[in-house]
Amino acid sequence: MHPTTHALSRPDHPAIIMASSGKVVTFGEMEAAANRVAQLFRSRGIGPGDTVGLWLENRSEYLEIAWGNQRAGTILVPISTHLTADEVAYILEDSGAKLLISSAQFTERLAELRSLAPQVEQLVFDTDADAAAVLAGMPAEPIADESLGLAMLYSSGTTGRPKGIKPVSPPDPDHMAVSPLLMLAAHAFGWPTDGSVVYLSPGPLYHAAPFRWTMTAHSLGGTVVVMEKFDAEAALAAIEKYKVTDSQWVPTHFVRMLKLPPDVRSKYDLSSHKRAIHAAAPCPVDVKQAMIQWWGPIILEYYAGSEGNGMTFLTSQQWLDHPGSVGKPIMGVPHICDAEGNEVPVGHEGVVFFENENQFAYHNDPEKTAEATHEKGWTTLGDIGKLDEDGFLYLTDRRSNMIISGGVNIYPQEIENLLITHPKVTDAAVIGAPDPDMGERVVAVVQPADMGSAGEGLKAELLDYLGTKLARLKLPREIDFRAELPREANGKLYKRKLKDEYRARATQEA
Repeated sequence: MHPTTHALSRPDHPAIIMASSGKVVTFGEMEAAANRVAQLFRSRGIGPGDTVGLWLENRSEYLEIAWGNQRAGTILVPISTHLTADEVAYILEDSGAKLLISSAQFTERLAELRSLAPQVEQLVFDTDADAAAVLAGMPAEPIADESLGLAMLYSSGTTGRPKGIKPVSPPDPDHMAVSPLLMLAAHAFGWPTDGSVVYLSPGPLYHAAPFRWTMTAHSLGGTVVVMEKFDAEAALAAIEKYKVTDSQWVPTHFVRMLKLPPDVRSKYDLSSHKRAIHAAAPCPVDVKQAMIQWWGPIILEYYAGSEGNGMTFLTSQQWLDHPGSVGKPIMGVPHICDAEGNEVPVGHEGVVFFENENQFAYHNDPEKTAEATHEKGWTTLGDIGKLDEDGFLYLTDRRSNMIISGGVNIYPQEIENLLITHPKVTDAAVIGAPDPDMGERVVAVVQPADMGSAGEGLKAELLDYLGTKLARLKLPREIDFRAELPREANGKLYKRKLKDEYRARATQEA
């Protein structure tokens, strides 16, 4: 099961559909394009084990390049489109990239990058020296030395410099071998293996889940519908128009769709939709409850990280029986530990570790690897959580997000989950800001549905709303309003930027 086999058996079957433009790339066309990418790498002296950066918006070429890498034995580094030139330069240097493939959408940052990373050649789409034209000049036949290429994903840098996760070769090094993710998709998620999958990807392709699951859908011979940019109503329209069977979401997507007017939500035919997967962040209970009521018991959830050290999974019915859970383990054995590394009893919170023979390491960063590793060899993504008596895992927050105010540990996620369910709130971030008396104070940064309503009246309303559900010590001491929060397209908040801002403000005021 590989796109090459599907290109031979069904060359005219759609492999990629761009949701907004309607552009279609068939399996035959994607196969030729992937071969051209591999040929390009060899023509530039890029061989097995060499690294290539990919800094592109959602477009069909993204997946063509991914499949070219997969058969060229190279290491592809997908890069967030939100990063600054300085951050991209760091990733290119850290990964040892020889080539950066990008587009004219990043023209200004690319110009800056040429001075920050002059050692990295740039190949840019939609310019005078167009990458598409360069690729078109390459042979469409396979390279002579095809071998398995991998991807090295970098964290989004929400709490510091992005860190690369060293790719681990699967047991079978043949690039045509069956992927472990394919087996997971078929057996755990119930994806059919007859090529009938129509998979909607509303998120950015540089993120781990869309990157890996789109390629898994292709391995099954399925069609991938890529949204150029997420829009709540457009996502529903795409499900109807392309008869989507499977999809992948983050909780932020759910929140945006639930806030659509009822008449908009009800006007689209979603009957083709069989499985809706979500991950990347814990989903507020009220939000997931509403989604199951709307879409039915088709929602599947998993918890995992790019590090691949463990995974949990649960169905809609399992979630209804264990509200708030992210599932039971299907890879790795979870252990909940206190600050000293001791396991805590069932029902008690602590750091979530996974015991797994598949060890991960951060690229060029043994200290961060050591910080994530228990003395028994277990590893953690830095999340706080607990297990119930049935073995279901619940997440509280990330350890790095914890606020310590007056010696009390406060987890922002609980407060954020409540804020975003308020009808006048579109988005919210809760952080700890420096406080001379308490050490840190709880600050809520809120994106209101209508910026015109931002003010003291809405602050009071939100505090009253939270006051009925939270202990007084968890209530925000400060509520600020923003037209938009620094959130990644994959749903993750750049809390680091907010923390840096409030830390700088406290320094100025001191």
